[in-house]
Amino acid sequence: MQDMLTLSAGLPEVGFEAGDTVVREGAAGGGMWVLVSGALQVRKGQVPVNRITQPGALVGEISVLLDSAYSATVEATERSVLRHVVQARDMLQSHPKVMLLVAMGLAERLDFVTSYLADLKHQYGDAPGLSMVPDVLRELAQRQAPAARPGSLRDPGTGEP
Repeated sequence: MQDMLTLSAGLPEVGFEAGDTVVREGAAGGGMWVLVSGALQVRKGQVPVNRITQPGALVGEISVLLDSAYSATVEATERSVLRHVVQARDMLQSHPKVMLLVAMGLAERLDFVTSYLADLKHQYGDAPGLSMVPDVLRELAQRQAPAARPGSLRDPGTGEP
């Protein structure tokens, strides 16, 4: 994502200390961040799902594209510097190179998740707990609409969808 560092060179930089929150799950989105240096942890609820250390990596792009709240909490795990894109949707619409980098990053992540799920199914077959993998893969491949919503579709009271 070196290109993103170059393309974002004129944006304001913000420093974060270890433990500082960059974005909070459920908070109003719209802004996007570019990692310049440091390390970040991504959490869905209390579950860590990713560690970001690559300079030029983006945070908040999903909320910008879906015009939704942030879908995860991102915290600095060490002193970090990020560039802030306040009007991120405007930037994406007026800078095709930035939009292409965002699309490539999302495509890489989707490819990884799909490959990982397929590998789980291949290695562990019908092991307990993996019966949903074919359904998840089918949903990933066929999803068109309605728009995805964060959270579980199960009714917590009954365990049923």
